[in-house]
Amino acid sequence: MFEFVVENEVRLKLLDVSHAEPLYVLSELNRSYLRQWLPWVDGTKSAEDTKSFIQMTRNQFTANNGFQAGIWYQGKIAGVIGFHNINWAHRTTSIGYWLGESYQGKGLMTKSCKALIEYAFAEQNLNRVEIRCAEKNFKSRSIPERLGFAKEGIIREAEWLYDHYVDHVVYGLLAREWNKKKSLETGDV
Repeated sequence: MFEFVVENEVRLKLLDVSHAEPLYVLSELNRSYLRQWLPWVDGTKSAEDTKSFIQMTRNQFTANNGFQAGIWYQGKIAGVIGFHNINWAHRTTSIGYWLGESYQGKGLMTKSCKALIEYAFAEQNLNRVEIRCAEKNFKSRSIPERLGFAKEGIIREAEWLYDHYVDHVVYGLLAREWNKKKSLETGDV
C-alpha cells in the first residue's frame, strides 16, 4: 500500500475502503465550504457513496493511471490529494486536492503537493505536472503559485458548478524547472 511520510505529523496514504466513513464524515462536516469549488459534493450523500469513490480510485491505482491519497494530520484524515490520471505517452499528470476547512492554514496542502510533485518527477519520471484551479479560488491558486508553477492561461467556463460555470486557471511545472528550483534552494547549482 502506498504511504508517504511528508513530515512527522503529515502522511499521505492511498485511500482504502476502511477510510470511507471518516472521509465521508469530513466531507459532510465541510459540505457547504467544499460545495463552493467542488462539483461532486451534492452527489456524495452517504459513506457508501464515498466507498464507491474509493473503489474507483483503487481501480485507477491498479491500472497505473494515477491515485488518490488521504492526507492524514495527527492521525486524522484532513483531505484528499492525487493524480487525476497519468498520460504515460507524454509523461504528464495533473494534481487535484481538497482539505477540510479546519485543517487550512497549517501548510498541509503545500507540503502534500510538494511531496506529490517530487514523486511525479523523481519516482515516476514524469515531465510535466499541471494544477487547475477555479479562477476565484484564491486559496487553492496560492499553492501552485507558492510552489513555482507557471500560470499558463485561463480556460473559460471550464467547469459546471451546480448552477454556473467557473473559469479555470491552468498552472504548469516541468521537471527541469522543479530540479532547478531544488538546486537553488539547496545551493547545489
